[in-house]
Amino acid sequence: MRTLLVEDDRELAQQLGGCLRGAGYAVDFAYDGRDAEHLGATEPYDAVVLDLGLPLVDGLTVLNRWRNAGRTMPVLILTARVTWRDKVTGLRAGADDYLAKPFEPEELLARIEALTRRVHGHADTTISCGPLTLDTTLNQFKLNGEVLDLTALEYRMLAHMVYRQGRVISKSELTEHIYEQDFDRDSNVIEVLINRLRKKLGAESIKTYRGRGYELRAPEAL
Repeated sequence: MRTLLVEDDRELAQQLGGCLRGAGYAVDFAYDGRDAEHLGATEPYDAVVLDLGLPLVDGLTVLNRWRNAGRTMPVLILTARVTWRDKVTGLRAGADDYLAKPFEPEELLARIEALTRRVHGHADTTISCGPLTLDTTLNQFKLNGEVLDLTALEYRMLAHMVYRQGRVISKSELTEHIYEQDFDRDSNVIEVLINRLRKKLGAESIKTYRGRGYELRAPEAL
């Protein structure tokens, strides 16, 4: 899952980015409104954390421009503004949630988890695909009740596929959602990750559609 973190306080941004990465997210950073607007308009993010008090272009203007351009990714606003009018203004501009500073990183993670689940139609914190389960609060996969040992990229790929189970997902979509912007994207990594996941889930758990992509299927129950 790939997230854009927009915060002009670089120390805070790195702290929050570390928390998000620790929870399994790929994180891109923007430190001003101009870069944020460009990234949000051109990259396929699963969620955005957007500070309102940004240099060059303020966060509310960035959000309005994204929504006017048809960008629908969930957006969590961060701001030091705490009046109910400010919250209403942000929500009516297209924000999905609102978090006032100061806050605890755990609350940010919980809100991002909830936004990600809702946008894919999942209300429960546990998402299942047969005997495979994802606990979104623990950022943990289990197969037949046993915890799966996954690398960061394997986790991101499997999470993306579980949220979109029943769909054929292209190689380019997987590439766009599991890597951070500045990561060296080796064209063979997707195939390598798919093969690793098949070994851990079962050979029939991920079906290849030649020229189209991959589909996650429920692994066999024990």
